[in-house]
Amino acid sequence: MPANYGLDKTGFLQHNNLVSHSSKGSSPKGMNGDAMKEGVAERIQIRMGEITQIEADAIVNAAKPTLLGGEGVDGMIHWAAGESLLEECRGIGRCPTGEARITRGYNLPCRHVIHTVGPVYKLDGADAPNLLSSCYRNSLRLAVEHGLATVAFPAISCGAYGYPAEKACRIAIDTVWDFLESDERLQKVIFVLYRFEHYELYIDYFNARCNAQS
Repeated sequence: MPANYGLDKTGFLQHNNLVSHSSKGSSPKGMNGDAMKEGVAERIQIRMGEITQIEADAIVNAAKPTLLGGEGVDGMIHWAAGESLLEECRGIGRCPTGEARITRGYNLPCRHVIHTVGPVYKLDGADAPNLLSSCYRNSLRLAVEHGLATVAFPAISCGAYGYPAEKACRIAIDTVWDFLESDERLQKVIFVLYRFEHYELYIDYFNARCNAQS
């Protein structure tokens, strides 16, 4: 195992030098309640592992427009959830890029799966950043609408859809951060990265963002 890394109590890889913000950030204006006593940074976690093992109110699936499963994270989630997830997705129909749909979690440890369709980097071109940001924003909005408190995201579009991970992680963290600043109802957002190089990119940018806020 690389230096400065260890396993948390749930078996997920964590960075031992992640910036601590309990005494740095101030609560944004217009926010209150127990969630904001911690500040935005404390409501974001970054882990390395399989998102299908996360215990949360919802995990987010980087889905295809058909919602009928595929490769990568999409395939793992459908396999772990069981055939009932596929049947529910068939009843929903297609999901446009940037939008999100919600289903039950079935055999997964989470209560729900939020399906969002990320942009294909080379095909969506100049629209890709806004579409990717919409994936995160619409997934979070859907979670809040259903009264969910904890949501876990994979690295949307960073696999077969070819989005450069360094650019994608900035959009992911910035979009989630901005959402949490404006809405206190979500208690925790977890980024679950399957590849170590993606995990390091998220850690580095998250720490840079936190330092910029202090």
